Amino acid sequence: MSAAETAAETAAETATRRTPGLVPVGETLRSAERGPRQPAADPGTPPARMPWSFWRLLGSELGLTFRRPRNLLMLAALGVVPIVIGVALRVVAAEDGMGGIIEDVAGNSLMLTFVSFSFLVLLFMPVVVSVVAGDSIAGEAGAGTLRYLLAAPSGRTRLLAVKYVNAVVFAYAVTAAVALPALATGLVLFPAGDVTLLSGTTISMGDGLLRIVIAVGYVGAGMAALAAVALAMSTFTEVSIGAIAATIVLIIVCQVLRAIPELGSITPYLLPTRFTNFDAVLRSPIDTAAMGEGLLAFGAYILLFGSIAWARFSGKDITS
Repeated sequence: MSAAETAAETAAETATRRTPGLVPVGETLRSAERGPRQPAADPGTPPARMPWSFWRLLGSELGLTFRRPRNLLMLAALGVVPIVIGVALRVVAAEDGMGGIIEDVAGNSLMLTFVSFSFLVLLFMPVVVSVVAGDSIAGEAGAGTLRYLLAAPSGRTRLLAVKYVNAVVFAYAVTAAVALPALATGLVLFPAGDVTLLSGTTISMGDGLLRIVIAVGYVGAGMAALAAVALAMSTFTEVSIGAIAATIVLIIVCQVLRAIPELGSITPYLLPTRFTNFDAVLRSPIDTAAMGEGLLAFGAYILLFGSIAWARFSGKDITS
């Protein structure tokens, strides 16, 4: 056997000796860039369009998310809460001398949507979003399916983008799961008509519905920012409950910090502080400055934690 043949055989043996189950970063990046070997195409055949593979992967991810019984149960539970709030307020409003929030809701059906957001946006909605976003990468790793996803020519960046877009869609589904039952319950239990805002101005019902749509868009953006945080947490572990718990603990800690007057200087930088800025639509004119600051904060969180998730995931050896 010649020296060249011996060297080739030694290199082949070395290449086959590798850690079982380990997918190095370099290999997955090369496989994502190169993809499976394809026969030469005819010159007249158009190249495969990369966006189509992204949308196919996203469609599959959305299907899995919205068919999962756990996620559907959480959405249903959120939808029940506004109904319970509406019934409770209707019963209490029957008593004389009630004022404040009860009087506002009893006076117009649309106000129940804003009240429901006030109750749920600071904890219950973030918990539901954290469950799905925190499970996105860690859940695949824990189930042993992440390395197979990366073996396909999907690419780490594209897979991470699909996971985040899926979490954003679910975040808006969570927001709609609160707004729609609240609106329906309000229309059934309370009178419909002109709406009196917090500033004392009266607007038409059509204008009130438009403001609900704006509030839904704003709250959904806040949940999308939280999804970026949970996604970043998910890239640091292979146990999804760890990423979910870390995100929820972070939200709770922020709520505690907001309750301490001496720490008021850091309150504007905490994500939950901006969740309640949707009440800017209840003023005339709409407080666009407050909503703009909130959207700017959401964008900053998405950029920061999205970058952390990408840096961690793109440089991580996959062992599951």
